Amino acid sequence: MEAASAAAEEPMLASFVNAAILRHDSFAAALAHRMAEKLEDKQLDALVINDVVHEALRADPQIAQHAAADMLAIAERDPACRSLLQPFLYFKGFHATQGHRIAHWLWHEGRETLAFHLQSRVSERFGVDINPAARIGQGIMIDHATGVVIGETAVVGDDCSILQGVTLGGTGAAGIDRHPKVGNGVLLGAGAQVLGNITIGDEARIAAGSVVLKPVPPRCTVAGVPAKPVGGPCAKPSKTMDQTLDDTGGAK
Repeated sequence: MEAASAAAEEPMLASFVNAAILRHDSFAAALAHRMAEKLEDKQLDALVINDVVHEALRADPQIAQHAAADMLAIAERDPACRSLLQPFLYFKGFHATQGHRIAHWLWHEGRETLAFHLQSRVSERFGVDINPAARIGQGIMIDHATGVVIGETAVVGDDCSILQGVTLGGTGAAGIDRHPKVGNGVLLGAGAQVLGNITIGDEARIAAGSVVLKPVPPRCTVAGVPAKPVGGPCAKPSKTMDQTLDDTGGAK
């Protein structure tokens, strides 16, 4: 309905909206087409990528279900988002997340070269670098997205919000479990750097610009370099998107 309304409102984009959404008979088909349009390059044209995405969606229907949950999360949490149409067509955080979901499926199918190719393409196109082996839940909002880096052994739980410039990075050069494990409902503020095989508890809040080197308990706000607990407990920070602190440095 939103696509039909947009096509009627702006005739110059009617053919684009029709190709992207209206002519498809399912969300999964439209998603495959959109990702193919976004990720094509000289090595893999849109038709080939469309086939790869369709193959992944048929084999694992959860990919499309998680993509839908991501769209709803963006619509609920981002005040700049006016419709579900916006993230589907235009938001690079959404596109980067779905590109990773396809690369992650390829990784587990043993098709590592193609998985790395899609990772590289996502990085080039959207400025987001997520290793295909990283595990990411559903209901994810990567807002603005530029500069987000998520390492190979990182885990991101459900319903998390991640702002621009966030790094979930490793420590050490050995091929071990070396990246953060982020729980459900976590808010990672802009420019936050979370390093090492540490646990970020459910509904924790990482303030913008923080460097986190130690585990963070559930529903705890941390801030600073290195990050330390501030204020009292927080609740559902990834949904409220409240990043403010009071005058004493505590959580509002």
